[in-house]
Amino acid sequence: MAAFASLLAASAALRVASLNLCSDEYLLLLAHPGEVVSVSRLSQDPQESSLAPLARRVAGNRGRIEDVIAARSNLVLTMGGGGRSSGAIARSLGMRVIDLPAPATIDEVAENLRIVATALGDPRRAAPAMARIAALRAASPQRGIDTIWLGHGGLTQSPGSLGANWMALAGMAQRPLTGGRATLEALITSPPKILVTSNYRAGQVSEGQRWLAHPLLAALPSRLIATDGRAWTCGGPMMIGEIERLRAAR
Repeated sequence: MAAFASLLAASAALRVASLNLCSDEYLLLLAHPGEVVSVSRLSQDPQESSLAPLARRVAGNRGRIEDVIAARSNLVLTMGGGGRSSGAIARSLGMRVIDLPAPATIDEVAENLRIVATALGDPRRAAPAMARIAALRAASPQRGIDTIWLGHGGLTQSPGSLGANWMALAGMAQRPLTGGRATLEALITSPPKILVTSNYRAGQVSEGQRWLAHPLLAALPSRLIATDGRAWTCGGPMMIGEIERLRAAR
């Protein structure tokens, strides 16, 4: 009972900030109300993150340690580092900084979940997300359906990449493409069974977005499935729900 009370006290004392869009995901998903004091401004943009409603409840920062000093953070998360000077500032102010590695595999996403949950005082917070990953893996078919993931300007996922590994859990096999891009000509001459189209910043007028709206894409015999492109930016825990949805839609 004393240990549980101690854990609650430690949790209540937490004042956590995140300086990166990708580390924001882990914090916003695992932290309890009142523990988060600041996240990156990108996470507060609904075009960049589906967690924007949560992110807007706290202060935004520009990705620098200096931005969260006033928030009196005692734990700071980032991904990609903030430089030696920022680390020195954080240590001098008694802040603990955890620089999460950018994940290249789903196992590394799970490890980041564990790291953040542990830093927040209770590794069990990561258990629900890890259980969902395990369920996807257990139900994943040995052979995926021929698929091309299509982003702005024809950008796609590379086989073996983190994105392609997530696709495999949805039962989709990313087709290898020269230069990591799909062309309209290639799609017409050799259409995939499934064409997953990213709706990232769908309302933004750009040449890349116009490419996705080409009428020939709608005429392909491929099964067209839209995906929330915001989750693919980081390839982190927000992918779990998206892959569950894609698996059901394929």
